[in-house]
Amino acid sequence: MHLRITSESINNGLDQYELDRKENALRSRLASLGSVLVAYSGGTDSAFLAWAAHEVLGERMLAVLADSSSLPRRELRRALEFAEHWQIPLKVVATEELERPDYVRNDGSRCFHCKDELFTLMERERKALRFDHLAYGKNVDDQGDFRPGQRAAEQHSVLSPLAEATLKKNEIRALAQRAGLAVWNKPASACLSSRIEYGLPVTREALAMIEAGEDALRDLGFGQARVRHHGEIVRIEIARQDLRRAFTPEMADRFASIFKKLGFKYVSLDCEGYRPGSMNLVLPIERIGKAD
Repeated sequence: MHLRITSESINNGLDQYELDRKENALRSRLASLGSVLVAYSGGTDSAFLAWAAHEVLGERMLAVLADSSSLPRRELRRALEFAEHWQIPLKVVATEELERPDYVRNDGSRCFHCKDELFTLMERERKALRFDHLAYGKNVDDQGDFRPGQRAAEQHSVLSPLAEATLKKNEIRALAQRAGLAVWNKPASACLSSRIEYGLPVTREALAMIEAGEDALRDLGFGQARVRHHGEIVRIEIARQDLRRAFTPEMADRFASIFKKLGFKYVSLDCEGYRPGSMNLVLPIERIGKAD
């Protein structure tokens, strides 16, 4: 079930002294790096890390934004706007994960190959620009999740200053809110490839269908929704608080018209509503073990 991110839900139970201590630890760690390239997606974690690194290091930091077919144009625009607003040095690089057969195959290690592509490019930039380190927005809460991309980060010696400062997701949101960053309550948004059923190839065509479908759902007023691509079938996930409005004959007609025009043969609405990472639920446990 999707919960709205509010100031009360973020700050409830937080020890402000402990929060200050962790923020100071983060700043001290960033200062010790000398210079750093930050993997930046525009999400809360990476945006806060990029902002904090710029606050501490100034021009000795550079945010690197990976642009590919798996990044929604809406998210790209927002990421660019945030960096411009806070005058964070930014470089956009084109990643070519769709040229990697291991990525296109779309098994449980897909995210590893995506992050391996990104960190390989960032390492080249680091050497060319003579920066000291690479960093990304991993936090303490990420450590227990199924995230193959973390293995790629380890192989490329990418630092995780937020996790090193023992910052949790709600603490990062609280610090971002305190700093006046508009991303403090931004919902999580994984890449478009995460919407494709494992085992089905990741293609530009499939990614375009998903992005267009989610844009259409947003235009209908469903702010938190996912388009899950199951080949000929689309499975639409909508936040539970919006399901009553979605489950009407009139809306069913709208969904059918939109998604059949995009190329799907069958259109379904998931009765359980939106939940992050639902595609991982059908991934065999032994495959998860091999991919982590």
